[in-house]
Amino acid sequence: MKRLIVTLIIILYAILPFIGKFFYEETNALDNISTDNIATLDQIKEKYDVIVIGGEPEGVAAAVSASRNGQATLLVAQREALGGLMTFGMLNFLDVSHDKNGNFANLGIFEEWFNLVDRKIGFDIELAKKAFLKLIDDEENITLVFETNVTDVVMEGNQLVGVHLADKNGQEKQVFGESFIDATQDADIAVLAGAPYFIGGADIGLEDRKMAVTLMMHFSNVDWEQIKKAANDGVFGGAQISENVGWGFSDLHYDYEPYHDNTRLRGLNIVLQDDDSVIINALQIFGIDGLDDASKKEAIEIGKVETEHILTFLRENFPGFENAEIASYPDELYVRETRHVLAEYQLPMSDVWENKDHWDSIGFGAYPVDVQATSVNDYGYVISSPVQYAIPFRSLVPLEVDGLLVASKAAGYSSIAAGSARVLPTGMTLGEAAGVAASIAINEDISFREMTKNEDLIKSLQEKLIAQGANLYPFDIDYSYKGEWFFPKIKILLNLGLIVGGYENVLPVEKPITELSFANLLTNGVKRLTTEEASALENNIDAVREHVDQEAILTRDKAIELMLLLQGETSSLSFDTAVNKGLLDDEIISRLQENKELTGAEGYYLAGLLLEGLQ
Repeated sequence: MKRLIVTLIIILYAILPFIGKFFYEETNALDNISTDNIATLDQIKEKYDVIVIGGEPEGVAAAVSASRNGQATLLVAQREALGGLMTFGMLNFLDVSHDKNGNFANLGIFEEWFNLVDRKIGFDIELAKKAFLKLIDDEENITLVFETNVTDVVMEGNQLVGVHLADKNGQEKQVFGESFIDATQDADIAVLAGAPYFIGGADIGLEDRKMAVTLMMHFSNVDWEQIKKAANDGVFGGAQISENVGWGFSDLHYDYEPYHDNTRLRGLNIVLQDDDSVIINALQIFGIDGLDDASKKEAIEIGKVETEHILTFLRENFPGFENAEIASYPDELYVRETRHVLAEYQLPMSDVWENKDHWDSIGFGAYPVDVQATSVNDYGYVISSPVQYAIPFRSLVPLEVDGLLVASKAAGYSSIAAGSARVLPTGMTLGEAAGVAASIAINEDISFREMTKNEDLIKSLQEKLIAQGANLYPFDIDYSYKGEWFFPKIKILLNLGLIVGGYENVLPVEKPITELSFANLLTNGVKRLTTEEASALENNIDAVREHVDQEAILTRDKAIELMLLLQGETSSLSFDTAVNKGLLDDEIISRLQENKELTGAEGYYLAGLLLEGLQ
């Protein structure tokens, strides 16, 4: 035994230099990135297999994935480095979620990048830029151009075949491709190509909805140990601290008085950088049009002034910030919502609630459905917190345009479902899938739209993704109110954003429902439907509201009265009238034979039934 131990020690000492060399090279891998893949506009070819537009994380994942599947790939980045919103917008606090097995919901290329930033939920921005570039640098089939914009597209009928590029020096070039991937934040290429889309919450009648935008705050000379102590001591409500990140201090909602009327400081999401500076996601700016450059510029200027006032407040009231200074400002805003492209499948909110799988799944979403505040008078809300749900390949395929996939937060989601699906890890999963799909489409000489109907090719897509390390498998997960008689009508209300289950996915189905709550479901539902049938009833909304006792519990007969009033009926408001008009189905008729106080389940069913008839 002693001889064996001595032998092992000798072997260990012999290989230590090689072990050390391995770890040294891994540690310094990001310091030895070549520029072989980077080209100027005059150096790129006139045609590529796959053209990816957008230096966002989704674009990097798409380009890497296409390259690994043998496609000559061009990645067009608007800025002078990669990472987009995550680096130039300083949005460096990852919304990472887990699947039903407790693993990261999103793996594959996202996890490769995550490993390069030391698996930190709050990543260092300069390290992140290098990590994105490292992924590109390791691929032989990628050509990368920086500081270049797409100014127009080339179409052959509905087929996207080329793009017009222009760099910062004004040089222009037309480049053609077999397949295109739009990884821009706002689906700019899809829109140029003529793909249909809607803005904001227009799919539920809220086109003018403008979620808060955020300008990140970057401070130096901050004492991290004092911040950790403040979190544990309950300063501003306390916070949770994990490694180099903290989240909480929610009393700042109320204790800080904004300088600008259209801003608010919420609780801090704070990240310690490698240079000991901190980046904070907390400043909300309202009323900004994320598609208007002048509006965004105005928001940045407002944010800069507000940041100065916030810093003064923190210096005076927050331990650890006494000597803090503004280190820098981000180059761009964090804009949460702009366009939503109409796709072959528009992922609805009900799929998220139901933890739904799809036959053409290319990855998972699992983040809570987070609807951000739209004014200083609200704080946003969480509609649901799924275990996991599938992102269908069909949601990447825009209507009316061929040769193009959309891999970004602007993909084929409903405006409500996007509150979950828009996060970075899910976006990189979309990008990776788009890269593989582009390769299959080219090799099989088939359109993306035809692929959405081809089970064999979708299976091949899924197998290739799994081989690349993606987290992808069939699943069947229960959900709240599965199989309940009232759930089919709850789905109607969920998809219109009329009811909120929160982090626990719980609705007050067993509690009495008030006349006011029921009337709000009816009237707000009519406003959120975009059909002619619903619009025709908007003139009757006042009549409904005039007949509501705000404190009263809803009864069967009162519910019927309000439903008939909304339909424009005034002469007979009885249960029998509603039956004769076909407003009720056999399920609810059998349950409401007598006049009685109604539960939430019964009120939800009646409201959902009426709104379903208007869709």
